[in-house]
Amino acid sequence: MSQQAVEGMGVMQRAVELTQSGEAFVMATVVWRQGPSSGHSGSRAIITSDGKLHGWIGGACAEPVLIREAKKVMEEGKAKLIWLGQEKDFLGMHVPDGVITVPMACQSEGALQIYVEPVLASPRVVIVGRSPMAVTLFNLVQALDWSVKLIDLNDFTTDSVNSSSVVVVATQGHGDEEAAEIALPAKPLYLGVVASRKRGQAVLAYLQDRKFQASDIEKIHLPAGLDLGHTTHREMAVAILAELVQLRAAGKLTPAAGTHSSGSQSGHTMLNVIQPEEVIDLVCGMTVTAEKANRPFEYEGTTYYFCAPGCRASFEKNPTSYIYQEA
Repeated sequence: MSQQAVEGMGVMQRAVELTQSGEAFVMATVVWRQGPSSGHSGSRAIITSDGKLHGWIGGACAEPVLIREAKKVMEEGKAKLIWLGQEKDFLGMHVPDGVITVPMACQSEGALQIYVEPVLASPRVVIVGRSPMAVTLFNLVQALDWSVKLIDLNDFTTDSVNSSSVVVVATQGHGDEEAAEIALPAKPLYLGVVASRKRGQAVLAYLQDRKFQASDIEKIHLPAGLDLGHTTHREMAVAILAELVQLRAAGKLTPAAGTHSSGSQSGHTMLNVIQPEEVIDLVCGMTVTAEKANRPFEYEGTTYYFCAPGCRASFEKNPTSYIYQEA
C-alpha cells in the first residue's frame, strides 16, 4: 500500500491530471463520520489502478479496506457505499441494499461511510484527415471533453497512435490505405475508416497484400459509424460519434488496467503491475498488504503483518493465541 501526501484541492488536481492522461481511477469521498475516527466528512482520496492511494480518508484500519474495495469498483465499473464500523454497530441495524458493511476490530473505535466511484478514462481519439466531416467530428468529440487530435495524413506516424487510441481515418479516398497501414500495427482500441463499402473492400485488400493478420483486419470498422441511413458528410460525424459513445458505454473503449503507453514503434507496452499480497492482521482481523510498511514479524518461519504497532505488540506477547484462534 502506498499513500501520496495530497489533500483537499490537491486531490482534485490529481484527478484532473489523471483524466487528462487518460488513466482510469477511483474517487473515494467520506460522506459520514462517527468519532473518534480520524477521517472527516468531505475527505477525499484517489486510488489508481496500481493500488496507490492519493489523499486521506482515515487511518491504518480504513486504508487497506478502501484499496481492496476500490479495486473491485474499478473492475466492476459500479459505484458503492462502504460502511466501516465496529461489529456491534451493525447488530440489529437496517442496512440499505447496495451498502457494503465492513466490521473493523481496530483498537480505535469510530465509523466511516465512504462513497467509492469509478472514473473511467476518456477515450483518446485521433482523427486523420482535414475534410469537413473530420473537422465536424473533431468539434463534436471536443464537446464531450474527450482527448482528441486532428492530424493531416502527412503528419500521421506510428508515434501518433498506440493501443489506447481510438483512430478514425477520415482522409476519404486520399490515403485511406496508408493511414490504416500506419495505425493497424499498434492494435488500437478502435480503428474506423470513413469510406463506402466498395472503397472499403479496396482498403482491406491492400492490407491483406501487405501481410497483415486476418484477425486484425477483421476488427476494422468499415464503414465507420452507426448506420443512420442516407446522411451528409457532416452528418457522418454524428454517426461515428454515436458508435464511439455506444462502444464506450459497453466498456469496449477502456484500456486494460495497469497498462501504459511507451515510445516503442508499436506505441504500447503492457506492464504487469505486481501488487503486494493481501493478508489478515490476526490481532484485529483487518486486511493489510504483506510489505515492510506493515510491521512484519516472523514467528516459527512465517511472517505476519499488522495494521498498527499495538496489534504487533499484542501478537509478540502471545503469538500462539492468535494463530490457533485463526486456525
